[in-house]
Amino acid sequence: MTVANMITILRFVLVPGVVYALLVGRMDWAFAGFLIAGISDGVDGFVARHFNQRSELGAYMDPMADKLLLVSVFVVLGFMGELPLWLVIAAVSRDALIVCAVLLSTIMGKPVAMKPLLVSKANTLIQIVLAAVVLAELAFETPFGPLRTGLIFLSGLLTVASAAAYLVAWLRHMSGYGESKTPDG
Repeated sequence: MTVANMITILRFVLVPGVVYALLVGRMDWAFAGFLIAGISDGVDGFVARHFNQRSELGAYMDPMADKLLLVSVFVVLGFMGELPLWLVIAAVSRDALIVCAVLLSTIMGKPVAMKPLLVSKANTLIQIVLAAVVLAELAFETPFGPLRTGLIFLSGLLTVASAAAYLVAWLRHMSGYGESKTPDG
């Protein structure tokens, strides 16, 4: 077990703590936990790259830890009325559809290589910023006004665009469209 993987596991452990803090009204603790998770994400990546600790396990665990935290925070903030339900449903549905597509592809013997698209990276970044802004507003009782509204709509737009891009890529992969054929086959 590498140091980078242990840091990633810490992020998994932080998820129930952040959710619990939100549910009991400890917004300061929820914000701090979210911030620590974000910093640890950068630290584990740095450690993995600079100390040659990249691993297949880490390559799978790192995005899972990020998504688990982000989805959990989105769901709880939606439940609390701090994020619109349409956005929470769109974000969770997009992630569920991606997981289902990967599983279906694997079951059908056409596994998909997991490569995040640029629109997906932008989507995740905006979702993280949105969650951080909402948590900061709640922790410090300071509304950021139009910033939150703008991030909500940008997050919604990028969520739909990302889902569509993944759907197109998956359909191409499953149909064999665009894949090179060898002269023998």
